[in-house]
Amino acid sequence: MNSDSDLQIAGDILEVPHLLQAPREHPATVADFVGLARSIAADRSQWAHLVRYDATTRWYHRLRTGPGYEVWLLSWVPGQGSGLHDHGRSSGVLTVLEGTLTERTERGTRALAAGAQRVFAPGYVHEVVNDALEPAISLHVYYPGLTEMPMLPQSQLRSTGGTPMTCAGREAQDEVDVVTA
Repeated sequence: MNSDSDLQIAGDILEVPHLLQAPREHPATVADFVGLARSIAADRSQWAHLVRYDATTRWYHRLRTGPGYEVWLLSWVPGQGSGLHDHGRSSGVLTVLEGTLTERTERGTRALAAGAQRVFAPGYVHEVVNDALEPAISLHVYYPGLTEMPMLPQSQLRSTGGTPMTCAGREAQDEVDVVTA
């Protein structure tokens, strides 16, 4: 049996600075962006005072930017929706902060209650609607920053017949559920 411990092999990690990874100043992975969304969601002081409700259109506010990414805060009064769209070349994390939103995709409809998160890749086609009787608030992180949001006809959602939806010639990418406690 080998009696050498990791400490004996590597030495004191605090004495070997080249072995330490520098803390990241900005998110760089999907997990980092999910973590960013969760940390903002958990700190109401970063966003609650900014929220406004507009009966004529969805309200939105760019909350933060970083190298290549944007964080948006949106409010939804009952009945407001995004229309069927994708996010161009951007990936995203959608987090419901308050209320309930409904997401419609070719795979079906799902209710997203406060705390729910959705992660999606470029080309992912969906519609988000507030079908509830109470307002909702959501947080959206896009990487790279959102430069386009191509809209599709509603008939596209119902007529896919189980084949992947496309937008601007790109095949839709799968979404990922993020399990929240």
